[in-house]
Amino acid sequence: MMNEALEPNEFDRKKFDLDLSYGKVREQQVADMLQDKKIEVKSERDMWMRTGNIAIEYECNGKPSGIQTTESDYWFHNLCIEDDTYATIVFKTDSLRKILNTTKGKRQVYGGDNNAAKMFLISLQGLFSRGNIQAYSERNNK
Repeated sequence: MMNEALEPNEFDRKKFDLDLSYGKVREQQVADMLQDKKIEVKSERDMWMRTGNIAIEYECNGKPSGIQTTESDYWFHNLCIEDDTYATIVFKTDSLRKILNTTKGKRQVYGGDNNAAKMFLISLQGLFSRGNIQAYSERNNK
């Protein structure tokens, strides 16, 4: 039996073209994040692996800070293992604020120097849970 290369049918070709177009738009969006935009970069080292949580500061020494005061367009949250970056989660800053307002199960904790910072502690699993995504989506579509 001879191996013949399968010719893409018209449906597969159209799907490929649509997927390619969609991908190019997303590639441009990523490029735009880094060009002429303000970014905030936060890094979690090691603790996130043990707890499964990330911390996002919103107040320090009784004054708004972190997510409440940043003027960044994008918030990059590095998940580090010692000196290596394992992964980076990127949020539009305004979207992250909305996520924090709608996420169920977040906790307020204190940390930083002299425990002067207030932070939201959010489960990574919870961040991407169906319920939290749905709550964000519903709030966003009002």
